[in-house]
Amino acid sequence: MREFLLGMWLAIAVVAAGPAVRSFADESPAKDEKSTAAEKADDKQADEAKSADKKEADEKASKDDDKAEAKKLKAKKEAAAKAEADKAAKKEAEKKESTKAEEKDADKKETKAAEKKVRIAYIIIDGALPESPGEMSLFGDLGVDLRKTMARLEKAGEDETIAGVILQIDAAPGRGKLNELRSAIKRVQGKGKKVYALLESAMGPQYQLASACDEIILPESGEVLLPGVRAEFSFYKDLFAKVGVEADMLHVGDFKGAAEPYTRDSLSEPVRKNMTALIDDLYDEMLTTIASDRDIKIDEIRKLVDQGLLMASEAKEAGLVDRVIYPDQFRDALQAEYKADKLVYVENYAKQKVDTDFSGPMGMMKLFQSMMGEGRNGSGDSAPKIAVVYAVGPIMSGKSQSSLMGGTSMGSTTIVEALQEAAKDETVKAIVLRVDSPGGSALASDLIWRQTQAIDKPIIASMGDVAASGGYYISMGADRIFAEPGTVTGSIGVVGGKLAMKGVYDKLGIDTESISRGENSGIFSTTDKFSESERKVVERMMKVVYEQFTSKAAEGRKMKQEDLEKLAGGQVYTGRVAKRLGLIDEVGTLRDSIQAAKRQAGLDPDKKVELIVLPKPENPFEALLGGNMDAEREAEARVIAGLTSLAPELRGVLQHALQLRQAMREPVALMMPYWFEIK
Repeated sequence: MREFLLGMWLAIAVVAAGPAVRSFADESPAKDEKSTAAEKADDKQADEAKSADKKEADEKASKDDDKAEAKKLKAKKEAAAKAEADKAAKKEAEKKESTKAEEKDADKKETKAAEKKVRIAYIIIDGALPESPGEMSLFGDLGVDLRKTMARLEKAGEDETIAGVILQIDAAPGRGKLNELRSAIKRVQGKGKKVYALLESAMGPQYQLASACDEIILPESGEVLLPGVRAEFSFYKDLFAKVGVEADMLHVGDFKGAAEPYTRDSLSEPVRKNMTALIDDLYDEMLTTIASDRDIKIDEIRKLVDQGLLMASEAKEAGLVDRVIYPDQFRDALQAEYKADKLVYVENYAKQKVDTDFSGPMGMMKLFQSMMGEGRNGSGDSAPKIAVVYAVGPIMSGKSQSSLMGGTSMGSTTIVEALQEAAKDETVKAIVLRVDSPGGSALASDLIWRQTQAIDKPIIASMGDVAASGGYYISMGADRIFAEPGTVTGSIGVVGGKLAMKGVYDKLGIDTESISRGENSGIFSTTDKFSESERKVVERMMKVVYEQFTSKAAEGRKMKQEDLEKLAGGQVYTGRVAKRLGLIDEVGTLRDSIQAAKRQAGLDPDKKVELIVLPKPENPFEALLGGNMDAEREAEARVIAGLTSLAPELRGVLQHALQLRQAMREPVALMMPYWFEIK
C-alpha cells in the first residue's frame, strides 16, 4: 500500500512540473538577464563578503601586528630596564670596589705614615782631590775632584729627601782645599742638617776637617794624633859632591831660597826666619780653628797638641770626640735619634756613576772619558755664564801636560788660549782664574799675566793650596785676589842657574869636547859652570825680571814700589798674613770668588749661573802620544806629572829637582824657595 501511494505522489509531481519546464524553455532570454543580474548580485555580495572577510582579516592581522609590536616593545622596555638595572648594579659594585681600594690605600698611607723612613747622604773623602777634571790619574778615584765633591755636598744641603750627611774621612787634601770643604760643610749645616764625621783615626788636617762637622765619631780602638805643624827641608849639596854635580845658582832676594837645597846643607838665616813665621801662622790657624769648632780654650788645645796621641776614650774626655762607638752601633743610634723605622745610608751620594766595563774596542776610550770627567762644557744657550780657568801645576812654556800617573804641569800657551776663549765668548760675563802653582818659568808666567791684562771682562783670582812666585805673578793682574787661609803665597823673587854635570861625566869616564864661538855660547851648557861673562848676563837678566815682577805687583796692588819691595825678596806668606799685608784682597773660597765675579759683572750674586770650566781636558791620545813639545822637555814634564805615584818624601825631592831643571831651561825662573811638606 505504501508503495502505491509513493508512486501516485511521483506521478502527480511530474504532471505538475511539466508546464513549468516548458515555460522556462520558452522564456530563456528573460530568464538569462535575470540570472545574470542575480549572478552579478551574487558576485557583488560574494566580493563584498570577500572584502569584508579581507578587511576583517586585515584588521585582525593589524591587531595581531599591534599585539606583536606591543609585545616586542614591551620586551624591549623590559630588556632596557634590565640593562639599566644591570648597569646600576655594576656601577654600585664598582663603587664598592673603589671604596675598598681607597680604604686599602688609606690603610697603606696610614702604614707609611706610621713607618718613618730617613735618608742620610754618605760621602767618602779620600785622596788629594785634584782641582779639575784635567788632572786625571790611573790610580785615583775616577771622576772625583774637588769641584765635584763640593757639588755633592751642596746637593745634599738642598735635597729635601736627605736628613743629614755622614763624611767618612779617610784622608784630607791640602790646606787650601781643606778650607773649601769646611766651607761646604758649614753651608750644609746652614740648611738645618747635621753633618757627622766618621773616622777610624785622625791626624792634623784630617781632624781639622772633621772638626767642622757637628759630631766626630771614632771606634773604641781609634786615636787622635795632633802632632802640630812641621816642615821638612832636604839638601843635596853633599850628594852632588859625591856624584860630581856642581850647582851654579843665583838668586835675587835674600829670602829666595829655591836654589839652597843644591848649594847649602842647611837653611840660610833669612829663609829660616821666613819659614818659621810661615809655620807659626799655620800652627796658630790650626789651634784657632779647632778651639772655635770644639768650643775649647786655645790654651787647652795647645796642651792637647803637645800631648800628641790620644786614644778614642781620652779624646772624648778631652772634648775632641763626641762618640766612641763602632759604625754599626752609630747607625742604630742615629735611627733612634731620628725616630726612624728605617734608616737608609745613601752610599756614594750624588757621585757620578762610572761605567767600569772597559772591555771591548771602546773600553780604552771609556776609561779616558771617565778620567777626564764630563765631556760637554757649557749648555750653548745665551744665558750669562762665568768661566773658571784652572791654572794648575808648575809653569812652563808651551802646552800644558798631564800624566796618566796623575798630576799636571801648566803650559802658558794652554792657559792663554783658555783665557782668550773665555774673553771671546759673549755669554761669559766674568772669569775666575783658579791658581794652584808653585811657579816656574818667568817668561811663561809673564805671558799669562799679560793675557789677564788684555781682557776687558772682570777677572777674579782664586788661590788654592799654593800660589807662590810665578803662581802669584799670574794672579796679580786680576781685579781682585782671593786666597784660602792656609794658602802659601808670595815668594816675589827670582832664581836662576844650572847644574853642571862635568864631574859626573868624569866619574863615568865620559869625555866631552866643545867648539864654540861667542863669549856666552856656553850659557845653557849642562857640562860646565857659568863663565864670568855668562854669569853677568844671567845676573842682569834676573835683575830685570825682578824689577818687572815687583813693579807689576806694586801697580796691581796699588802700592808704592818701596813698600812692595819690603814684602818681596822671596818671602812666603799664608793667605791670612797676605791679606793683612795687602798682597791679596780677601780670604775666601772659590765659591766666594765666583760670587765676587758675578758682582763685578753686574749679575745678581744670589742667582745661580752656569759655570764653564777651562781649559778643556786634554785629548787622551795626546796624553799618551804627546803634543808638540821636544822630546826632552816632554819627558821631563811627564816625569814631573807622574811623580804622584811615589812615596811623598821621595816624590817631593824628585819633583822639586825636576821642576827646577825644567825651569832652568830658561835663564830665569820664578820658583818657590823650597819644596817642603807641611805635616
